[in-house]
Amino acid sequence: MRAIGFGLALAVAMALPGAARADENIGCGWGSMLWEGKDTLPYQVLGASTNGILMNNSFGMSSNTNGCQGNQVIKVEHRLNMFAGANLDRLARDMAVGEGEALTTLADLMGIEEADRASFYRLTQTRFGKIFSSDEVTAGEMLANLDVAMAGDAKLARYVQS
Repeated sequence: MRAIGFGLALAVAMALPGAARADENIGCGWGSMLWEGKDTLPYQVLGASTNGILMNNSFGMSSNTNGCQGNQVIKVEHRLNMFAGANLDRLARDMAVGEGEALTTLADLMGIEEADRASFYRLTQTRFGKIFSSDEVTAGEMLANLDVAMAGDAKLARYVQS
């Protein structure tokens, strides 16, 4: 029943021409291309979610495809939060074993150079309990905990955003 209510609310919000404007830069990717020109909040959420779920942003940025251009200004913090929120369970699994696709994408988004990737993966595995400090940790808390862990590592401290 809640799904029907959500669907109805989403349909009404999309139909209203001036309803709740959102930030027009949700990044590049298939979601941005699919919902291009739709600037109401529901379409922005759908576009950002599609980009996050399909994880095609990194490929698009490196290959200048999927609506991405190499010279675009991208807000790193926004992209990290969006990706981490959409992939928190996968990130937990990958960090627990010290490797995986979601963890590699996170490293890409954080700008971790290839030479430092092994150290990054090892740190996320060894500090897993501190990074995922509880079963209810949010994406923002996980990223803040990761920054703290990286700040304490001589090789990885330079990648900390704050």
